[in-house]
Amino acid sequence: MACGREMSATGWRDLVVNYIRDAAQPVDKFGHQPRLYALTLELGKNIDYDDDVVFAAAWMHDLGIFIGHRPEDIQALAEWNHIQYTIERTQELLPAWGFPGAKLEAVAEVIKTHQPNERPQTVEGMLVHDADILEQLGAIAVVRAFAKVGRDTRYRDFSSVLEVLRKALRDLPDMLCLSQSMQLAKPRAASLQEFIAALEFEAGDLLF
Repeated sequence: MACGREMSATGWRDLVVNYIRDAAQPVDKFGHQPRLYALTLELGKNIDYDDDVVFAAAWMHDLGIFIGHRPEDIQALAEWNHIQYTIERTQELLPAWGFPGAKLEAVAEVIKTHQPNERPQTVEGMLVHDADILEQLGAIAVVRAFAKVGRDTRYRDFSSVLEVLRKALRDLPDMLCLSQSMQLAKPRAASLQEFIAALEFEAGDLLF
């Protein structure tokens, strides 16, 4: 196990980043990965964990939702298991880039449990899980959500985005695993609450 602050500079990491930079479509999808990993480093201070596993999972976890990897057909997309696809592709790609094979199952476990409703059992899983929740709170959550209007079936219009943000504010803080995550969530939740209140004040029932 390695402390999160002690990162190994191995060649496979550059290959992962380059692959995701090319694969992340639409292009704004790319920013989530470096922010997510940066959050794991902040959350992981003074915690012993395997940073190789966290790095690989944080960068690869959304592969199955990128255009070119997910189905184009609407019905097929509704039934798409992007987690399973991502794990399978990750287990093919990482070894080819020099990632330690003995750590592949640990990466798969982190990817499997990174979504908010999951309860990860490993420290690495908790770090990525909580970092992903933090990305759904605060100002960055607003940017990410409104960028999806018109290209994601969950985000038909501005009003549907507002409902998603309200739900995130209501539900997500209680899904965090780590005490340090809860502390980081407080200012993010406060800024998201302030934005929602301002939007409701300015638009009323006319947001659409």
